Amino acid sequence: MRLPVGSRQEILLHRRAVAITIVLVLAALTVMVLSILTGTYNISAADALGALLRGAGSELDRFIIIDQRLPRALAAVLVGAMLALSGAIFQSLSRNPLGSPDIVGFTTGASTGGLLAILLVSASSTFQIGAGTILGGFATATFVALITLRRGIGGDNLILAGIALSEMLSAANNYLISRAPLQSAEVAKAWQYGSFNAISWGQVRPLLIAAIMLLPQVLWFVRPATMLEMGDDAATSLGVRVGRIRGAMLGYGVVLAAVCVAVSGPIGFLALAAPQLARRLSRSAGVAMVASAAMGALLLSGADFLAQRLLSPFQIPVGLVSAALGGIYLIWLLVLPSDRGGQAC
Repeated sequence: MRLPVGSRQEILLHRRAVAITIVLVLAALTVMVLSILTGTYNISAADALGALLRGAGSELDRFIIIDQRLPRALAAVLVGAMLALSGAIFQSLSRNPLGSPDIVGFTTGASTGGLLAILLVSASSTFQIGAGTILGGFATATFVALITLRRGIGGDNLILAGIALSEMLSAANNYLISRAPLQSAEVAKAWQYGSFNAISWGQVRPLLIAAIMLLPQVLWFVRPATMLEMGDDAATSLGVRVGRIRGAMLGYGVVLAAVCVAVSGPIGFLALAAPQLARRLSRSAGVAMVASAAMGALLLSGADFLAQRLLSPFQIPVGLVSAALGGIYLIWLLVLPSDRGGQAC
């Protein structure tokens, strides 16, 4: 199957990858609907559906369904898709399954920018925190790029430099929280866990705008990323401007991760696991980017569903659930034989 992108480019689509992507999207939408129609608030699924579609029911019913459950479910799907896509971009850049933004330090750098905005500027709006996370993410990416410039932005160089910088930034983040006033430190610490517990339309609207602008852009990276998987020399011979494409992919992945951190706080392991799970299910060569986004949406919406239900009526930060699932995923990787491949959509 071929998908035209622009007037001169086409993307080769693997039939199994397309089928798996459709199944993952439908599963994510199913979890999203369940999250909206069920919960600790005593309202039947039929009444919840009526409040959602027709605005029926009491004012409290509409508030719970439309102003609490719907933005939370939508945020989980969007953040999951964007984080997973960021992970797919960085795994393609590094040609390493560990090349996710949380491992290579970009999520930690975005967290540092967000913490500086929260603690030093007393930022509270999504825009202010988002500006801090994007600046922090790009500062980290720039520093990593400068460290790895002589040997090329990619491969193990990117992983090692990112891990080293991530550890230093984690120490800086903990220091910032330890020196902050108690109330500010509690807010910052809660944000660092990664959570949708206090999500609202004020945070979801800019996230939705960012997703509409950013997610379709992945189609422009699939073809050159596929060529980069063959090596820099082969990609150059095929007309790919390697340095420019790597820089564009790096910036794109950083923005995706930073936007997600601004909305939910840092959520670990999702960007690491989703691309690899999508690749194994689709059986396509390399990291399947579109399928990765669908897998991320399903994983995070499912993790948030568990976070709301496991200790109901108490709600666990979804970042803790994703960390636990990430540990299970790493153990799974150790048990299963290794599998290598190239890049696919």
